Amino acid sequence: MMSESSLIALSAIVILGIGAQWIAWRFRLPAVILLVLFGFVAGPLTNIVNPDQLFGEILLPIVSLSVAIILFEGGMNLRLGELRFIGSSVRRLVSVGLLITWILSTLAAYKLFNLDLRVASLLGAILVVTGPTVIIPLLRHVRPSGAVGSILQWEGIVIDPVGAIFALLVFQVVFMGNSDMSSATINAVLDFVRTILIGTSLGVLGAVILIIALWNFWLPDYLINPVVLMLVVGIDMFANLLQPEAGLLAATVMGVVLVNQHYVSVKKILEFKETLQVLLISLLFIILTARLSINEFQTILGPGLLFIVFLVVIVRPLAVFASTVRSGLKLHEKIYLSCIAPRGIVAIAVSSVFALRLQEVGCEQADYLVPITFLVVIGTVLLYSIIALPLARKLDLAQPNPQGVLIAGAHMWARELAILLIQEGYRVCLIDSNINNVKLAQEAGIPANDGNILTENAVQELDLNGIGRFLALTANDEVNSLATLSLTDLFGTANVYQLPLRNQNQVPRHLRGRFLFDFRTNYDFITSQFNNGGEIEVIDTKEEEEALKYLNLVKEDKIIPLFGIGENKELEIITAEQDVLSRNANSLRKIIVFVLSDEDEKKNRNMRYFGSKISRFMRDNIQM
Repeated sequence: MMSESSLIALSAIVILGIGAQWIAWRFRLPAVILLVLFGFVAGPLTNIVNPDQLFGEILLPIVSLSVAIILFEGGMNLRLGELRFIGSSVRRLVSVGLLITWILSTLAAYKLFNLDLRVASLLGAILVVTGPTVIIPLLRHVRPSGAVGSILQWEGIVIDPVGAIFALLVFQVVFMGNSDMSSATINAVLDFVRTILIGTSLGVLGAVILIIALWNFWLPDYLINPVVLMLVVGIDMFANLLQPEAGLLAATVMGVVLVNQHYVSVKKILEFKETLQVLLISLLFIILTARLSINEFQTILGPGLLFIVFLVVIVRPLAVFASTVRSGLKLHEKIYLSCIAPRGIVAIAVSSVFALRLQEVGCEQADYLVPITFLVVIGTVLLYSIIALPLARKLDLAQPNPQGVLIAGAHMWARELAILLIQEGYRVCLIDSNINNVKLAQEAGIPANDGNILTENAVQELDLNGIGRFLALTANDEVNSLATLSLTDLFGTANVYQLPLRNQNQVPRHLRGRFLFDFRTNYDFITSQFNNGGEIEVIDTKEEEEALKYLNLVKEDKIIPLFGIGENKELEIITAEQDVLSRNANSLRKIIVFVLSDEDEKKNRNMRYFGSKISRFMRDNIQM
């Protein structure tokens, strides 16, 4: 039955899309590769999913609307403060870089595919975009350090609406101006200006409406995200009705304005939109890849591969190096930018729209547009997904599984812990609102920053390269819980930890991080133990005798395990929920432990100390 096949197809899209994301996360693979592979299996190989038959005429509107929502979420990742350092590079990449990419891509398409120059120029205009649908998952996987990640994210998000508008301008000039080229050019430029004005104005308007509604508490909490989605869809639709292709720009501007205002909190919106973005990207890649037809690629495969090589080896490096002159970027950063420019869903969607328009104007080569674009998308996605991580490692720009820790609190024993971790080769950064603690940490050679971990911009100003975990070690249980809650988006739920609460039932589990070390090790307990002679030590468990000694000390409650160090230098943070005795100590190379103070030995030391003082006093008095 048709209904059953449709149900199977829809279910397959969801299962394959989300399944690909999970498998990619579990095995640390680029999600985009799996999405393309699963889509190819679901479509051309098995025909389980036939998007054109399943969605019919609403397929392209669905894709366009989904891309607008993705761009809105992408816009909410763009902090205007970053432009102080990367603004010139971003502006040139979406202007100078765009023109270089367009011109060279046009010439290559004209020569390799024997296309009409007008069709080649339109194809070149479509291929100037990179796009957040590919860049964002790639950056999430690689996590490049320094300015590179910010530049790629800004370029990928901004170039999508700009590229779509540019493609429309080229189409109007080369296909709608046969009789009067100068008049068509003027009209196209005016349309371009109108698109910019309408898209920007409506984007700002949508953000202002939402800000006013949130400021005045006109929306209940459970309706905030649905209303945001409604506004994005409405603004996108209204902008496109007023001016074609203005919707993408409006959605992007709306996201940028929202995240950079300081009147209302948008944290809940960010959480919702990230979830929606992952869902939409997953489904779109499966749907659009499933539309492929193997026969369409037979005639263009050979020239297409040469075309991809030309885009990767010649076009992108020229565009990047021309756009980053006097930018302050280092050579290895420019090289990495030159090697990352995958095309995404926007290019596919735009090519599908213009293929229909070319058919309407009677262009015989209209059928070439979509398969060439799709071949470029698949080729660049696969290539850049494969090389992005190894290249980032080679250029010392990324650490995909960062082992370093950010610690809230720079008091005495937090400093001791930081020094030991640094000595073991891990990157540590402390943050504390107590300037004296920060100074003492800096004097000890520990990277430390003065600031409140709960302020909005505190973490954004830190250098988190190589840091992938967060430990809340302050004396305030509420601050620790709030800090872990606020940093969950940055580090992930599994990588935010805090000291156990003085009152275990004080904060519910969903409003706190994972408890560190042992249920006893709250701030007061550790501080008291340190004051009474407790110490942090490293036990080398490579030898069986040392491993047995460690287990005996744990059984005798003389030590509390804090961290484990694996053979590959992976840092394991011990939590209160772990049964440390059930672990084989030999599976870890070293174990960092907290040696509990011996009260009897402490009393004996005090007696000996005061006895020596009395003896010295009596000796001095007798001599007098």
